[in-house]
Amino acid sequence: MIWDRERYIAHSLFEDTGREMFCELFGPLHVTEKEWRAQGASEAEINMTAFDWDYVPTVWLAGDIGARTGIQNSVTVNNDELMTGTDRYGRRFKLVKKTATIPLPLDYPVSCEEDWHSAKRWYEFSEDRINVDALIRQKQSRDNGALTMIGIPGAFDEPRQLMGEEGVCIACYEAPELLRDMLETFADTAVRVIERVGKYIKIDCVHVHEDMAGKSWPLFGPTQIREFFKPYYSRVWEAAKASGARLFSMDSDGDMSPILGELIECGLNCIHPMEPVGGNDIVELRKKYGHKLCFKGGINKHALLHGPEAVRRELEYRMSPGLMGGGTIFGLDHRIPNGVPIETYRYYVDLGREILGLGPVSGAGWARMAF
Repeated sequence: MIWDRERYIAHSLFEDTGREMFCELFGPLHVTEKEWRAQGASEAEINMTAFDWDYVPTVWLAGDIGARTGIQNSVTVNNDELMTGTDRYGRRFKLVKKTATIPLPLDYPVSCEEDWHSAKRWYEFSEDRINVDALIRQKQSRDNGALTMIGIPGAFDEPRQLMGEEGVCIACYEAPELLRDMLETFADTAVRVIERVGKYIKIDCVHVHEDMAGKSWPLFGPTQIREFFKPYYSRVWEAAKASGARLFSMDSDGDMSPILGELIECGLNCIHPMEPVGGNDIVELRKKYGHKLCFKGGINKHALLHGPEAVRRELEYRMSPGLMGGGTIFGLDHRIPNGVPIETYRYYVDLGREILGLGPVSGAGWARMAF
């Protein structure tokens, strides 16, 4: 089912819209697609359009807040197993296609304050970050029900792109002023872009990508969230709210549960994919945070590797009454793993729809809900 922006926002903010939302956040891994074809899956199943997933049409607004490096991606090796090259940050990268979907950087452009002074120009504001003609056209899409989105650099993720994970963590203690200058630069540009975009079209959702946690813990704790995230997020969120925004959404894998309270203090009100294997239990977290935080995802993708009974146990637990009636967008907690049979995935879809009272699959359509 295609949702319009008003109903989607209402559902995300815990209003009972009369229907639960069941989505696919990311879709299958590359190898999973090959496995499904060998098992006789249709092309409509491969591309997800056979499953009648819920989604809301989105428009990414024509206000550029991120890095403008001027560096073009280049690929040196690209075959069925491996891709290597140089990315837009000037980093050498490697992508092992069997086990990953995101390239691994092999080096980074910033290792000291002098490097940052050279890279800082990538983030500085200029009026050509705003495409007024495109914004005027995008307003019609919003009027027709599309959700308007604008992305901001992550408070952890963007410095990580520049320095690497180890570099960011060390900078908290050895170069905090460098890290603060990065975040202040991102905030300066974000606020100026958002203010200008808001003159032409209302913003519905601010989105930030962080990916700052593993299975056992996030790489920043509560102290670092308050010290570094909060000044940046709060400043941007206030500007976005003045331009109409009602949703502040984060994408981060891993165990985010130890810092959710601090992220809520920063203005965050929606998060995905909430991986159970990383320690995120949306049933228990809803009890703790109530209506302060909308969850997207939260269903353990690995349950699908263990057959129908494991799928039933997982869905009956996650799709519990406390998560119904708004504030939850049910879905797998990341890409569909290699080794999940198409028959088990079909069972997952049908059983989930049954538990949520959505009825059998009717019609076609899909758009990934990872935002």
